[in-house]
Amino acid sequence: MADKYILNVTAGPNYTDQKPIPVNSEKPTHIDSAKCSANITARVQNYRGLPEGSPKTSPYFDHPQHKSDLYSLAFTFTPKEDISGHDLVFGNDFDHPIRDKLPPGFNQAFNLVKWFIDPGLYGDVYSDEPYLYGPLLSSINTLRIGPKDDKTQESVEEERANQELVVFEEGADGDGEEVRKEKSLPDTGAARKKHFLTENNLQNFTFEKGREYSNDFFNPYLDFNDFALRLPGYGMIPGITIPIISFWDGQPLRYVLKNRATDETLFVVVFTLQPKDGEAAKEESKKEDKENNDDLD
Repeated sequence: MADKYILNVTAGPNYTDQKPIPVNSEKPTHIDSAKCSANITARVQNYRGLPEGSPKTSPYFDHPQHKSDLYSLAFTFTPKEDISGHDLVFGNDFDHPIRDKLPPGFNQAFNLVKWFIDPGLYGDVYSDEPYLYGPLLSSINTLRIGPKDDKTQESVEEERANQELVVFEEGADGDGEEVRKEKSLPDTGAARKKHFLTENNLQNFTFEKGREYSNDFFNPYLDFNDFALRLPGYGMIPGITIPIISFWDGQPLRYVLKNRATDETLFVVVFTLQPKDGEAAKEESKKEDKENNDDLD
């Protein structure tokens, strides 16, 4: 069934203002809004999607730290107002219920994800508008705190622009080093994520207006090629593969960076499955048949 669809990736400052972005390109897509300025790079291993002729892979997946990963959303953002570390969250949400489409064993799989992948995850997948978010500080794989000074930011950006491949690493640039020391942030991503599972540490951190933050979200679990979620085993618990396409209800998968205090988005990246040429007509025919049957009922 997966081979009947093609992936389309878009991004924008909110849910409706979206534009296509290149996949597996090292040229980031710039987004500017009243809330932040951001640059987004999307990478998908074995990419089958739009625009046609897109690279199937990226040298990112040859990097020693990412050989097993299946996708990456790398982004820098500079807030235009201070945001509490407690309030800045990253995750997925949907416009319509998905509870009737959740596969058997979903609760067990979700608990495994929380325990093994992201203990800070919270949400309600059974609501009318389902969501799963986590504080950015405890959810994002890589966090690099950048400079606040414009000239230093420009210097860092110019250096990155001259590199063929930019892979963010945990750490800091410019006076971002002082921020990490002041907040006693651990040196590794895993330790930093654990550090921010403590609510007091979240409350004591502020994403500063005018300071640049570089992030990378990646994992080896979501396979966009087969549209499946591959969860690892642990101990006596076997690994499981959930064929998402079998339970898909047509809604796109959205990655959202938002301020939960104000419910305002900083940016939204949308992964949409759309029928390939020839399949679109079949989908429309099925839709018309369903509508006609509903009218008869």
